Amino acid sequence: MLKSVQNIFSIAELRRRILFTLGMLAVYRVGCHIPTPGIDAQVLAGFFVGTEGTLLGMVSAFTGGALERMTVFALGIMPYISASIIMQLLGVVFEPVSRLTKEGEQGRKVITRWTRYGTIVLSLIQGAGIAVGLQQMTGPAGEPVVPAAGPGFILLTMLTLTAGTAFIMWLGEQITERGIGNGISLIIFAGIVANIPVAVVNSLRLIQTGAVSLFVMIFVLALMVAVVSAIVFMERGQRRLPIHYAKRVVGMRNLGGQKSHLPLKVNMSGVIPAIFASSVIMFPGTVASLVDIQWMQNFAAMMVPTHFLYNVIFVAFIVFFCYFYTAVTFNPVDVAENVKKQGGYIPGIRPGRATSDYIDDVLTRLTFAGAIYISLVCVLPTILVGAFNVQFFFGGTSLLIIVGVGLDTAAQIEAHLISRSYEGFMKGVTLKGRQG
Repeated sequence: MLKSVQNIFSIAELRRRILFTLGMLAVYRVGCHIPTPGIDAQVLAGFFVGTEGTLLGMVSAFTGGALERMTVFALGIMPYISASIIMQLLGVVFEPVSRLTKEGEQGRKVITRWTRYGTIVLSLIQGAGIAVGLQQMTGPAGEPVVPAAGPGFILLTMLTLTAGTAFIMWLGEQITERGIGNGISLIIFAGIVANIPVAVVNSLRLIQTGAVSLFVMIFVLALMVAVVSAIVFMERGQRRLPIHYAKRVVGMRNLGGQKSHLPLKVNMSGVIPAIFASSVIMFPGTVASLVDIQWMQNFAAMMVPTHFLYNVIFVAFIVFFCYFYTAVTFNPVDVAENVKKQGGYIPGIRPGRATSDYIDDVLTRLTFAGAIYISLVCVLPTILVGAFNVQFFFGGTSLLIIVGVGLDTAAQIEAHLISRSYEGFMKGVTLKGRQG
């Protein structure tokens, strides 16, 4: 392992990319501690006491504690993810956007620009909602969170939070282009990992005070290790469809007659369904928790990770986004056509339409298995942790994102090393990047 790390930093381009990524993540973490003007931080901290395991606690965890401290990055990257979801849905149901998706690089640039505009609009809306909600919030002794409430504070908060989200979006794009790994996923990864020391301290404090027994904590740690092992196993799992190539003569050479395979991952969409589902379910719940309307307050009370309704909605969104993202990123018709053009076929399946139908059928079953796997990882650990009254939110969704993003980043580093004839990052292990 030490030799592999030395190999990483011996490649100038890879070293530059890794250091650039770390630098951008450091900038993000600094921004998570710059407070939004006009807010009494001490009173706000009192409001968030005891929100571990609630929807607000989960949102704060995804933003690396920025929401709890109400910093300039309080909205995090979620508006960008929501805008991306909207654009991808429009690409399926709205013809002008659908045409852009088929125009290659030029169309992708237009969609990216529209996504940025959508991010700004959503950030302004969410910023206004948070500003109004902050003006209605009070601390434990009834003191206001916003000492000088009014239209000026609302406008200032909207502009500050929107600028923060736009800057995070820019950081993510810079990491993707000039660094290593997917920038948006790494920013979410950094926000979750930043909460690990606090979670460890809280756990030790709970054991010392007797609120949680040592046996329960050991069980929770064993559960986390088991979940991580399951994630690694399933993320590397794939169904290999055999591909045979017919013999053909090209000039003086005989080509073909070879056997290969088409790898279909069990989880084609990776951590995207969990991130998308979390983003969608967070938005209405967060707005409801900040608005003083009774039915919305009742809805917000049910939107906690341990509530049955929350988990039903969460699983439904995960299943939907598993199928949706797989359909967007993998086209069986194009794959079957490419195999046919290369003189290949699946044994027992006719080339062309029959091959695409067969691939689609296999992919549908694999996606269902992947959706069940992601749902179990995201839901069951959270329910068990809540049942044992462990007061910090570090459930299956967080573990899935941490492990999934870590594997993707390691796969990119592996590809850089192998392309330069260096030994892989991990001996005896072949890391494959995720589709899409």
